[in-house]
Amino acid sequence: MPQYLSPGVYVEEVPPAARPIAGVGTSTAGFIGVGLGDADMPLKPGSTTDHFTVAAAGVPQLITGWEQFKNSFGDFQKKKGTWSDADYGAYLQLQHAVYGFFNNGGTRCWVIRVAAAADLTNVADDLAKFEPIDEIAIVAIPGATAKAQQEAVLDHCEKLLDRVAVLDGVESPAALTAGDISGGTRDSSFGALYFPWLKVFDPASETNINLPPSGHVAGIYARVDATRGVHKAPANEVVRGAVDLERRLGKADQDGLNPAGINVIRPFGGTLKVYGGRTLGGDDNGEFRYLSTRRFMNFLRESIDEGTQFVVFEPNSPALWQRITRSVSDFLLNQWRAGALFGETPKQAFFVKCDQDTNPPEVRETGQVVTEIGVAVVKPAEFVIFRIQQLTGG
Repeated sequence: MPQYLSPGVYVEEVPPAARPIAGVGTSTAGFIGVGLGDADMPLKPGSTTDHFTVAAAGVPQLITGWEQFKNSFGDFQKKKGTWSDADYGAYLQLQHAVYGFFNNGGTRCWVIRVAAAADLTNVADDLAKFEPIDEIAIVAIPGATAKAQQEAVLDHCEKLLDRVAVLDGVESPAALTAGDISGGTRDSSFGALYFPWLKVFDPASETNINLPPSGHVAGIYARVDATRGVHKAPANEVVRGAVDLERRLGKADQDGLNPAGINVIRPFGGTLKVYGGRTLGGDDNGEFRYLSTRRFMNFLRESIDEGTQFVVFEPNSPALWQRITRSVSDFLLNQWRAGALFGETPKQAFFVKCDQDTNPPEVRETGQVVTEIGVAVVKPAEFVIFRIQQLTGG
């Protein structure tokens, strides 16, 4: 308490009883792929021997635009005699994935370069380098369709609980079944798989080539987050930069894939659209069958976690309980107003309970303060049904 020694007017700054919780970012991506070596980088202006320096292999690099990516990893290039077909193919997949990410609405991503396609066989070590980067919310290894690779990305996302994996289906599966397209990758609500591959114009070869969709789809996530919010399913959205599909699927094809969580990209009236918004496993994932639900719950968990750090070591009393309730309730009220929570009133959309019931003496004695939160998350209108009947005029 301040000490007052003489009469007068004293003005003091008083901290608010409840601190606002800011929503965390949801659209920063993390990519891993094959990049150029120093000798493959462009020459510096006016030099015949001095090349630009490529970003160090195995070190995450923050990229905020295509021009910055070119400065760090190089522009599109034709295949050189020293490159193997596997290395050059993986190089194209990373280049076009990052370009597609920014072209479809992405604004920030972290990129890890590996030297060769063989280095993508075991990606666990590189994925571990993404762990300290808290802003990453989307993870992709473009073109990595092997079961071990995809499950490593799923393990990474399930461990951290604040990001999702964008997976590519097999380019040319033996059959149009969920198992063949996913390559046998296990179900997970922390991942979404997209099929088929895209046809994209390659400026280096000046031809259309087949490329995995994960980079373009990650950009669509960012675009929808910015325009509608993370609660909106990133589906029924145009894929910018794709000129065609490796194969065109229709409704009958999707009928057999959608329940298993294979998100199909389909042609509609001259445009190509992502026409699925499910997590890998679909119906088997229960309440997390929809990708928007998983991503929104990740967003809530992370936002509340970061926004209530002020609580640690505060006196565990009813005054603290009221501050927690007010902070979390105000945050959820904003989510309800944004259309992310279902209910005609805030009371129907969510509840926050932090009181004597959740914090009895035995809980307080262990140094814990417990808050129970319930939310009614809106679900996407996946099946739009109109029932029409003919009335007899009278």
